[in-house]
Amino acid sequence: MGPVCNTFRINPNLLSFFRINDPSRLLVIIALLLLLSSVYIWVLDIPLLQPEMIWLLLGERMADGKHMYIDIIDDTGPLSSGIYWVCYLIFGKSVMSYKLLSLLVIIFQIVYINNLYIRYKSFEENTYIPALVMVILFHLSFDMITLSPALMGSTFIVLAFGQLFSQTVLQKEGSDSILLVGIFGGIAACFHFPLITFLPFLLVAGIVVSGFSFRQLILAIVSYALPLTFCALYYFWIDGLPAFLNQFIISPRLIESYAHVTYRDLAILFSLPLFFTTLGFFVGLIVKSQTVNQQKQLQLTLIFLIFAVGSLLLTNRRTPYQFIVIIPGLAYFITFLFVAFKKGVPIKVLSLLFVFGIPMMGYSWIFLQTNSGNISTYAVSVTEEHTVSEGKKILVLGEDLGYYQKASLATPYLHYRLSKIHLEKNYGLEKTAEIFQNFQKEKPDLIVDEEEIFRGILEKMPLLKDQFILDRSNVYRRKK
Repeated sequence: MGPVCNTFRINPNLLSFFRINDPSRLLVIIALLLLLSSVYIWVLDIPLLQPEMIWLLLGERMADGKHMYIDIIDDTGPLSSGIYWVCYLIFGKSVMSYKLLSLLVIIFQIVYINNLYIRYKSFEENTYIPALVMVILFHLSFDMITLSPALMGSTFIVLAFGQLFSQTVLQKEGSDSILLVGIFGGIAACFHFPLITFLPFLLVAGIVVSGFSFRQLILAIVSYALPLTFCALYYFWIDGLPAFLNQFIISPRLIESYAHVTYRDLAILFSLPLFFTTLGFFVGLIVKSQTVNQQKQLQLTLIFLIFAVGSLLLTNRRTPYQFIVIIPGLAYFITFLFVAFKKGVPIKVLSLLFVFGIPMMGYSWIFLQTNSGNISTYAVSVTEEHTVSEGKKILVLGEDLGYYQKASLATPYLHYRLSKIHLEKNYGLEKTAEIFQNFQKEKPDLIVDEEEIFRGILEKMPLLKDQFILDRSNVYRRKK
């Protein structure tokens, strides 16, 4: 207790405790992470999100022996789907498991990045400020504390980033690290397809920063392709390659994205982190002198941020959690600011603004969204009318996922906008027969037909029409 008190007595700067290169600081970092997360999880009582409902249903269906993309129409990455399947087998239909597991992933990212910066002497002093900065940034929005494909995929981007960092120091050909760079990048894309933009990042960074030879570039490309190739081979083996390519890669880029959060809200949320990042960038670029290795690391991180932002253009859900991949880059530049200046009123004010301002902005935003009702575009709304589906096998052809709260999905049509293309397109007899068989085989008890898609199907299939009755507006019930 004495040394800690002395630290704050000597330097009252809020960040002074984390400047000391002492691994025990990580315990405080983890405690702070749990404290800040508990506000989102327990105090603000965040409702179930629409993507979380999709992941729960996906895991449940895979646990029932169904294959992704063949028996489940959705664009979730194959490796992410596997994780949700395992989560359902272990925890059941529990969104709390996503929260707890996400904290473990976040802790890993924070510890790895901080140790990376210490190992390669990225700053003028070895410090645990990067870990603190990442903890704060992860609490910019409530949806960053869930087991999203973006979080899982970004973990492997972080690992690839670490291998590239090693190339800024080693003065020899590091074939092992180049191989790992590619493999980690490919695995990330198998978790979350928008992270495919990190293939050009690996190549550009390898050429500009690390000076890759032609042989090393080929090695990086081939190793990157390995995870994607293995996934493609698996689906080829089970006769699902066209479905894999269409649902995971092609169709999600063609449909209208889900605008869960407005551009205005995103701009407000990220205004403060970007302000600190800009300050840190100019400090690192202009104010502080750097070694050659540190200059390479700055260039590498800047290129990383550019391609990380580029990955956002490929997402089909506009949400804050998609920005998780940029957090290591933001943390790098923000740390420059807090490491360079240790004393003075301005840095104390900035420290307070950063540590308290960013989490409070996130807490305030979700509080206002919930109380104003705007959260309905993102969260699953459950009312009394949704109780009609309780305990049943159902299909919702629309955006209202509240019916699935206490129900199971029947038929492959999980992702509505992808399923809509599949169901409305004029196919030949083979595809029409496949749609008919999907309804015949799984026999949904209830079908919610928000846009009258099922009505059109019934008109084409009289045998199916005889099995359902219109119970109330746009809700079909299977005849007993």
